[in-house]
Amino acid sequence: MSNQTTVTEFLLLGFSDVRELQILHVVVFLVIYLATLIGNLLIITAVALDPHLHTPMYFFLINMSIIDLGSISVIVPKSMANSLLNTRSISYAGCIAQVFLFVFFAAANITLLTVMAYDRYVAICQPLHYDKVMNRGACVQMAASAWTSGILFSALNTGSTFSFPFCQSNVINQFFCEIPQLFKLACSDSHLSEVGILGFSACLLLSCFALIIASYVHIFMTVLRIPSEQGRHKTFSTCLPHLTVVSLFFCTGIFAYLKPTSSSASGMDLVMAVLYSVVPPTMNPVIYSLRNKEIKAALRRLNVWTLFTKNNMFVFLP
Repeated sequence: MSNQTTVTEFLLLGFSDVRELQILHVVVFLVIYLATLIGNLLIITAVALDPHLHTPMYFFLINMSIIDLGSISVIVPKSMANSLLNTRSISYAGCIAQVFLFVFFAAANITLLTVMAYDRYVAICQPLHYDKVMNRGACVQMAASAWTSGILFSALNTGSTFSFPFCQSNVINQFFCEIPQLFKLACSDSHLSEVGILGFSACLLLSCFALIIASYVHIFMTVLRIPSEQGRHKTFSTCLPHLTVVSLFFCTGIFAYLKPTSSSASGMDLVMAVLYSVVPPTMNPVIYSLRNKEIKAALRRLNVWTLFTKNNMFVFLP
């Protein structure tokens, strides 16, 4: 321990040291980032401007789009900048911020998906009480609880991760600051903290997953009791985008974290990290716009001429 040095920055693993491949990485990530940015901003704008979409489900969808924008903005721009500048460094404070924000958005996303499942449960299983249960105040409180739980969960995980001094190395075998990779660099034995964080994360994931499953069990039972096949299809179709997003989020996250972590740099680790950190925010707006007729109709109505005539016509009138 006498030879311990203070880590002031970390070195993130790049996708390649070949300059041409670094440029390719920048181009690919830039396309993905712009697609995510445009897709989520379109959904936010469409829901905000279309009175037909001022309902609890779309209020939560706006929150999800904000979370998606935040989660991908935490890691992708820094990775692109490093490849563009041919560097791998990230400051100690920058790494702390990246861990905190990424975990915050991930935890808020999980909680919000649970809230959205409850919204679908009330809409389908208790339609007569929907307006009373999912009133404006209740929706705001549910969304606020999702954001608050994300802050608390992230603060606990970030504090536990950076409570240890780092002396093994400052090279993180990932393209962003990832908690499992940071634990490998700790000077002291961090096994107890790893188990604690894993256990706490598992409790959050399993409790949210159990609530989502319980909601959809009741939804399926209610849908099956609908006599008309067309009615069953129409009712269940309102759940398909949410079910798809939930499946994508949980499958990519579980598959990435349940696989054995390697002690050295691995191309598979990079691919899995992209799968669970970049793909869901990019695909969510596509899923909702493709599987939701109301969103597609709102996006068709959302054009430059409509915005111009609705908001700026009065400037030219005498």
